[in-house]
Amino acid sequence: MTFRIKDAVFHMSGLYRFYSRRLEREIKTGDIPNHIALILDGNRRWARRHLTVPSTGHGRGADAVENLLDWCEELGIRIITLYVLSSENLSRDDCELEDLYELIRQRLEKLLADPRIHRSRMRVKGIGRIEMLPESVQDVLARLDGATDRYDNHFLNIALAYGGQYEMVDAVRKIAKKISDGRLDIDDIDREEIESNLYTSHLPQSSPDMILRTSGEKRLSGFLMWQSAYSELIFMDIFWPEFRKIDLMRAVRIFQKRTRRVGR
Repeated sequence: MTFRIKDAVFHMSGLYRFYSRRLEREIKTGDIPNHIALILDGNRRWARRHLTVPSTGHGRGADAVENLLDWCEELGIRIITLYVLSSENLSRDDCELEDLYELIRQRLEKLLADPRIHRSRMRVKGIGRIEMLPESVQDVLARLDGATDRYDNHFLNIALAYGGQYEMVDAVRKIAKKISDGRLDIDDIDREEIESNLYTSHLPQSSPDMILRTSGEKRLSGFLMWQSAYSELIFMDIFWPEFRKIDLMRAVRIFQKRTRRVGR
């Protein structure tokens, strides 16, 4: 499903506010997805469109993430998984990566001091090959994990240096190590064993109900390859820095209108 923003004036109008309030009332009477995953795509293209540097687009995208946390809390969405930085992104220009790493570090530090994560008892965890990130980013991720590891009411997963194929490789290595150590028999490998060795094994529900990608691209790019088997996919023709609460609510409404068969 793709959405296009055709009338910028509508966003500022009283009609927009009326529609937004009505839409929120409608979706709250339906099934709210428990776990949503988002591919935050389009920061650099937004920057090019606005004739500015990539770091400005990344900064606006980070602002949109902070707003998203509020919107999800208001709608009752418990688990959020964000695809922030892929393993392939690590091959970008060194200057852009340095700016991006510093932005991530700053926003993670801000999140660590944010009373919302403690008020809502939100566990915050980085998922991916975190060891590939600068030590400064690894450090704040470790402190966030330590400060929230006992929380179990809400969950925020931040995918950094993440690749779906790498996740499967790492899971296979963990399982192979158990077999080598005599802690697991090869005949005992099942779906639950594989899931318990994925980056998302700490979640009460590792499979997202809904995966949303911005920017108009219609692919998952290896995101949550195992976990996304029965997720509802929604693609929005809007760059991530422009993402609004009404876009999230529209996605939830689409999710509610679909019949989920989960392979049955």
